[in-house]
Amino acid sequence: MSTVTIIIMKTSIVTLVGMRFIYSTSHEVLGFLKEFFDILKIEDYIMTDAEGAIFLPTLFEKNVISLSQQLEYFKQYKGKLEAKIGKERTKYVITNALFIVCAGTNDFIVNYYTVPIRRRSYDLHAYMDFLLKQVHQFMEDLLEEGARRIGVPGMTPIGCLPIVITLYSSNPITNRTCIESLSSVAKDYNIRLQKELYSLQLNHSKSGSRIAYLDSYTLMQDIVTSSSKFGFEVSDRGCCGTGMMEAAFICNRGSVICSNTSNYVFWDSIHPTERVYYLAVKAFRRTLDFIINR
Repeated sequence: MSTVTIIIMKTSIVTLVGMRFIYSTSHEVLGFLKEFFDILKIEDYIMTDAEGAIFLPTLFEKNVISLSQQLEYFKQYKGKLEAKIGKERTKYVITNALFIVCAGTNDFIVNYYTVPIRRRSYDLHAYMDFLLKQVHQFMEDLLEEGARRIGVPGMTPIGCLPIVITLYSSNPITNRTCIESLSSVAKDYNIRLQKELYSLQLNHSKSGSRIAYLDSYTLMQDIVTSSSKFGFEVSDRGCCGTGMMEAAFICNRGSVICSNTSNYVFWDSIHPTERVYYLAVKAFRRTLDFIINR
């Protein structure tokens, strides 16, 4: 039986206003990975951030973890693993681990469009260059630490997020269609991200690295625009609260929620429901097979 460690690094690239992530989300993804990769024994699992991530000091949010700090935690984990199973076995575990690195959405929705600090310093093209430079450096650092199998989901059509529709629709109550101008930003960014990942793959191929892009954009666009085909009834608002603005920690045990989350594409105004993650793992199966070299 093969063994794989799954390491999920879910981040904002340069978060200034740290949007919290839902901790359970990545555990749901892990469960689906176990289901689809049933011949694998999942020996270990790390999620390096439960609360988001930053490159720069946050202005309003203290409970976020910088990418540099995530790397430090990863180094600490390696040290603890070495103490437990030895240096050679640790090297084997890290080399054969599956890393999932998610980044980008908050950097546009929050840091560029909602809080205009970045827009004062960068036009859109320059901002993409800036973010991709951060992605490149983070990936290089991860590879330096021994990572060899990395999947990077692209940005989803951010104009279809319920919170974006609420903020940018001409009438957010009656007109809940996607904001195509913002989704096109994600599409353009993904094209450049793919080129960056391809370049990284070429530069590190001799070390046995497998770096692959996961097409989240096409999947989410299909789910949102053809939701009934996938068994969803609601795609323009979340299950939590009004579904139009609430997100992350605002959705908690005290929140009013829908009666059946499986009917909704989004759990809150930003994050997808469990069924969407199930569909994502299913859609990425072939690419993940390639990354882990099955």
